Amino acid sequence: MLHVVERLTFGPRPGDLQHVEKIGVERFIQEQLYPERMPEPDLLQAQLDALTTLQQSPLSLLQTYQPMLRDLRQLQRAAKAMGKDSDNPDQKIQDSPEMQQLKLKLRVPAVEASQARLLRAIESPRQLQEVMTDFWFNHFNIYQQKELDRFLVGSYEEQAIRPYALGRFRDLLGATAHHPAMLIYLDNWLNTAPDSPGTRGQFKGLNENYARELMELHTLGVDNGYTQDDVIALAKILTGWGLPKRGAAALRRQQFGQGGFQAQFQPDPSGFYFDASRHDNGNKTFLGHQLHGAGQQEGEQALDMLARHPATAKHLAFELAQYFVSDNPPPELVNRLTQTYLSTDGDIRKVLNVLFHSPEFRNPQFYGAKYKTPYHYLISSVRATGMPVQNVFPISGLLQQLGMPLYGCLTPDGYKNTAEAWMGPDALAKRLNFATLLAQTGLRLDQPPPDWQNGDKPQAGLKQLMKHAGSGSFIDPQVLEETYQRQFSEKTLQAVQETQPALRSALLLGSPERMHY
Repeated sequence: MLHVVERLTFGPRPGDLQHVEKIGVERFIQEQLYPERMPEPDLLQAQLDALTTLQQSPLSLLQTYQPMLRDLRQLQRAAKAMGKDSDNPDQKIQDSPEMQQLKLKLRVPAVEASQARLLRAIESPRQLQEVMTDFWFNHFNIYQQKELDRFLVGSYEEQAIRPYALGRFRDLLGATAHHPAMLIYLDNWLNTAPDSPGTRGQFKGLNENYARELMELHTLGVDNGYTQDDVIALAKILTGWGLPKRGAAALRRQQFGQGGFQAQFQPDPSGFYFDASRHDNGNKTFLGHQLHGAGQQEGEQALDMLARHPATAKHLAFELAQYFVSDNPPPELVNRLTQTYLSTDGDIRKVLNVLFHSPEFRNPQFYGAKYKTPYHYLISSVRATGMPVQNVFPISGLLQQLGMPLYGCLTPDGYKNTAEAWMGPDALAKRLNFATLLAQTGLRLDQPPPDWQNGDKPQAGLKQLMKHAGSGSFIDPQVLEETYQRQFSEKTLQAVQETQPALRSALLLGSPERMHY
């Protein structure tokens, strides 16, 4: 039972195992596969409702925040010019109060995205929804510091990933392909047919970045049934897929420190725009099939082909089996999931249902075989305490220290979920420090979050907490033992009994059993 709960969630909270024991494992699995049937807790919903940028469309976010970025850069240029004209041109230029305020406002979308992700991962009963949102974001990774994606990362997760995390893969693929965050991250907003009427400035030729990653990472897999000619053909198919005309021009000007979205411009609120003037209207041969020039529809046909390709089915089946079963998943399971994907037209929920009922998933040899990523470890540790969380800023900071900042993976392949990527003496030491701080201080996670937009520092007080670590125990070790129904090794339990009371909770949270799932 613990194995099923550990794999379908970010770890049990106090009472979760008793709940599953009461309703049965099968009902628990079905609850998690259909999260829309479970309401979010009122407090969590109120916390989410307060994060207003999550409800904004991509275009609305760009219209709101890009002018602020323009204003900040104008102030920075003016301050730099004044510094050069001063008696000491090498002196460090200090931010004016206006510049400081603009910088804080520009952080709002990314900070609210992080708050929403962490609050849901810890507090939501829809745990499989959160697990799969994390899984798919990683699969379709974007880097929030890429140009204007700092404003779009929350919208991308909220509107392109989360609604489709348990749906049809084709819908998920299409949502990510159309979202401005992906178009910016992998440069397809620049992708232009050479010598087309729309060729100008930066829009001057093919950009293969998105086409290549679309096949290599998002669908078919590395070197799996496609050639460089297919990459070029797909890039041509996707020419003109980008931002609204004025939006694209504004982005181009913004990179040179000028311009912004025009407030009176109201195109598709999704922010996606197909620019026919930059599209290659010729016929293409893609994956052995002839595609006739059909504008945007060519791209939709290509996405259909990729989503239904057997190589895509096998690639996704392997990734899911690797995440939920073993770093080296059994081939028989991968094959079974592949066939389920193909026979259900890429129904993610049905693929997962087969996975969770497979003999490989229930095989005791795979219990506790997966090593938690820093994200998984921190979230599962907080959940185990049962603490009602309001302030997630300390978790964001600790994820940074552990090398896994939210939305901070630079490369499109996302963070690894295998043990090799996260094991090491230094990484383990940092985890144990976190376990000690959480157990003995609670990290002030149950306190109201800081008013960071008005100058309160999110990490303020952590150093003081560290000074008091060791003087007591904020988390009752008995709560942790009951949360996991004492499913610790005899060696761990003996070590706990032989340790002073103030360190027992930290020892449980930092035990080998809690590093794995």
